Amino acid sequence: MAAAAAMVERLRYLLLLLLWLHGTDSFYVPGVAPINFHWNDPVEIKAVKLTSSRTQLPYEYYSLPFCQPTEITYKAENLGEVLRGDRIVNTPFQVFMNVEKKCEVLCNFPNKPVTLTVEQSKLMAERIREDYYVHLIADNLPVATRLEFYSNREEEEKKKEKDVQFEHGYRLGFLDGNKFYLHNHLSFILYYHREDVEENQEPTYRVVRFEVIPQSIKLEDLKADEKGILSMIIIRTLRKDIANYNKEDDIEDTMEESGWKLVHGDVFRPPQYPMILSSLLGSGIQLFCMILIVIFVAMLGMLSPSSRGALMTTACFLFMFMGVFGGFFAGRLYRTLKGHRWKKGAFCTATLYPGVVFGICFVLNCFIWGEHSSGAVPFPTMVALLCMWFGISLPLVYLGYYFGFRKQPYDNPVRTNQIPRQIPEQRWYMNKFVGILMAGILPFGAMFIELFFIFSAIWENQFYYLFGFLFLVFIILVVSCSQISIVMVYFQLCAEDYRWWWRTFLVSGGSAFYVLIYAVFYFVNKLDIVEFIPSLLYFGYTALMVLSFWLLTGTIGFYAAYMFVRKIYAAVKID
Repeated sequence: MAAAAAMVERLRYLLLLLLWLHGTDSFYVPGVAPINFHWNDPVEIKAVKLTSSRTQLPYEYYSLPFCQPTEITYKAENLGEVLRGDRIVNTPFQVFMNVEKKCEVLCNFPNKPVTLTVEQSKLMAERIREDYYVHLIADNLPVATRLEFYSNREEEEKKKEKDVQFEHGYRLGFLDGNKFYLHNHLSFILYYHREDVEENQEPTYRVVRFEVIPQSIKLEDLKADEKGILSMIIIRTLRKDIANYNKEDDIEDTMEESGWKLVHGDVFRPPQYPMILSSLLGSGIQLFCMILIVIFVAMLGMLSPSSRGALMTTACFLFMFMGVFGGFFAGRLYRTLKGHRWKKGAFCTATLYPGVVFGICFVLNCFIWGEHSSGAVPFPTMVALLCMWFGISLPLVYLGYYFGFRKQPYDNPVRTNQIPRQIPEQRWYMNKFVGILMAGILPFGAMFIELFFIFSAIWENQFYYLFGFLFLVFIILVVSCSQISIVMVYFQLCAEDYRWWWRTFLVSGGSAFYVLIYAVFYFVNKLDIVEFIPSLLYFGYTALMVLSFWLLTGTIGFYAAYMFVRKIYAAVKID
């Protein structure tokens, strides 16, 4: 009977799911579980944080003297929300579903307004000068400010319609001359969808959009007429010029019977520092698997940007669990390169790249702590990350490294001579730095436009939704890195230079150099950061991005070149 009841229950859930799928259209789910409201139900308004693209330092909502409820309750954040600096907390705003409400004084009594101390006023003015935005949510939907402006149309068309744009959050205030004005009056506009129900049933509503009109109004100017409204018009122009890139020509027709064949006895000679090389490549494999899965899952709509912190939390856990694959590939390559100390190699793979990342983040976090910003990672969270590193990633790397080291090494098609061949003098264009500049152009051009959207999402608190296009760009990046790496290693071998192991890894990551140059350009032209600590945070986190991108593209190019070298020398008949 229990089994039959369980079966009936599962069938009931399946039937409900099918009915739901049949009665809805395809749309992007704005949250994990939207709430169905009845008429006059309270719609809770929560605060997320304060952000500024000029300082890159988020702060808690109540770090400023805003009106507070009788009891402050913080939402339990996930790992991604903590790392983003989100501190979701309740607010005293009272909003009810489908009930229009006139403006009212929120703090204290109308005849006794709140006055700020000198320290509070200075802090508020400093945050306004730093161009801080306030981020609120209603039913997990972020608040937005509606901006209307005329585009560059003809004069007669300007009078007909305006263009509409939305800003994420609302400005804390504005500066007019030498005076600071605080947006102390907020008009909330909630758009809702009325669910179709049968007769004699109470209708339900869902919040579909959350807007705010921020204003700065004197207390004595608060009248019953809500049409004394101040509007700020801000124009943000995003210019995009999508560039097409050409496919690399097929190089099989350009192969000659001399040059690269002469170094067949040295081409598979193990390089210097094989343990470090295999460790870096193992970390690159971890990054590749993690990024591929995250982008693919996000493309399917399972990691909505409105689910704050979900993307970063998933990325952190996936990087930990992908350690088994990184260790496996690193261990097998290390054995191929005649390595013997597999335990030390596994430890190097598990700690080299994560250790650099953790060290830089810890130093930057100390500066953020000094600023009392909510972007500072709490000490318990850092301990939890360390436990994840040494409790999950490290054992998985050792496990993968053990099986990879025990597996048969890669079969090289030719034998290595005992005496190394002398390398002839190379031309100037075979220099490593020149090779990095040449090899980095094509992959960077393939993802240049997407890089702008990614930087805007990270540094200007914009939403990123183009995961489908990002997945295509990632595939193009893999193909272009592989192609340019094969071309560069082929030219190097034709010049009778068989030291391709490290060179291929470094040159294939050449697009990371252009990412660094673009980050400096973006900092100078797009951001208004002038202080030391925000600049330090920008370039510190940018350095981590460049390092990770170098490991990713270098690993892709290395394995593409390795397969190419094995392929061409397997076709050579050696006496």
